[in-house]
Amino acid sequence: MVWLLRKCEKCGKYTLEKNKCPYCGGKVRIPHPPKFSPDDKYLKYKMALKEEMENERNIRQRTQKS
Repeated sequence: MVWLLRKCEKCGKYTLEKNKCPYCGGKVRIPHPPKFSPDDKYLKYKMALKEEMENERNIRQRTQKS
């Protein structure tokens, strides 16, 4: 399925533009989450990446507080 609707990361408005927001010029992204399947053969890689990103975020938050 082709997603036409985009959402600006900066102002949060929805648009049909693919490159940038016509209101503020911010970056746009697809607002819909990816489809989930319990039979996903890449699930272990996605979960490992998610855990790694959360660990990096936690480390950054701890170093900023110090």
